[in-house]
Amino acid sequence: MGGVNPYIVKPETHKPSKPFRITFHIEETGENKVFEVRPSAIPFGHTGLEGSIMDLAEGAGIEIDHSCGGVCACATCHVKVREGMKSCSRATEDEEDMLDTARDVEPDSRLSCQCVPDGSMNLVVEIPKWNKNLVQEGH
Repeated sequence: MGGVNPYIVKPETHKPSKPFRITFHIEETGENKVFEVRPSAIPFGHTGLEGSIMDLAEGAGIEIDHSCGGVCACATCHVKVREGMKSCSRATEDEEDMLDTARDVEPDSRLSCQCVPDGSMNLVVEIPKWNKNLVQEGH
């Protein structure tokens, strides 16, 4: 899925000018996956804003649940930016409204489809275990 939500204000973002690292901590498994972001490779996919945490996760081969296709119309892609928040775009009122519907919100909570780091520092992002859709089709 993916696309653009014409009913929201896009955040002001700045594309990274130099490589940086993002570490994804996957709470469900306890795994940490480090991904080196090369600005020239952005975007990695078609969901979320270009260069968003969701986009970077796709580049790292990590799936973040996103029921709305990454257009800030739900809160299923809620993550926690544990380090590097100062390098991220500011949350818009639309993102904050969506976060109000998320569970287990903390001061470092963001929607991964809207949070775009500028590459000025490395990030540590926690993907909560309830974010993962563990339902699988049988054979």
